[in-house]
Amino acid sequence: MISAGDFRNGVTIEYENNIYQIIEFQHVKPGKGAAFVRTKLKNIISGGVVEKTFRPTEKCPQARIDRKDMQYLYEDGGLYYFMDTENYEQTALSTETVGDALKFVKENEMCKVCSHNNNVFAIEPPLFVELQITDTEPGFKGDTATGATKPAKVETGATVYVPLFVEENDVIKIDTRTGEYLSRV
Repeated sequence: MISAGDFRNGVTIEYENNIYQIIEFQHVKPGKGAAFVRTKLKNIISGGVVEKTFRPTEKCPQARIDRKDMQYLYEDGGLYYFMDTENYEQTALSTETVGDALKFVKENEMCKVCSHNNNVFAIEPPLFVELQITDTEPGFKGDTATGATKPAKVETGATVYVPLFVEENDVIKIDTRTGEYLSRV
């Protein structure tokens, strides 16, 4: 159990039969009346964000989230297969569970599989990936003064906006949290 006075960003709690992660919290002590804790909670299963207030003495059970490194193997008919590299067990996850978390992940790369009570609810790709560009328009000389970008398709099929000097078959580094181009490799 964790009291509302001990809330911190990133803590996961069980509240009203849901699992929430604390995105923001603020201890408020008004001039008149009792103190309270204002929070922004993200439902880790549905992704919805709600705002709730708690009395500092209220207690919630702390949720235990397991993050396990697993290797992404392949996709087949709407199921994504992951392998535990310790015991070689394979797990199949549906498209709804995976979402678009794997749009920058190639086969055989490591990901974190997040679960609560053995129910997988999310996939965390690596923070940075290196992918080869398969299709992009050529950049034209003289167009570089404005820091312009152009769309480029990478080997996983996702589209990334890159600077004009990046060409087809270049390998680039991408931040998977934002989907932004970082550099050429």
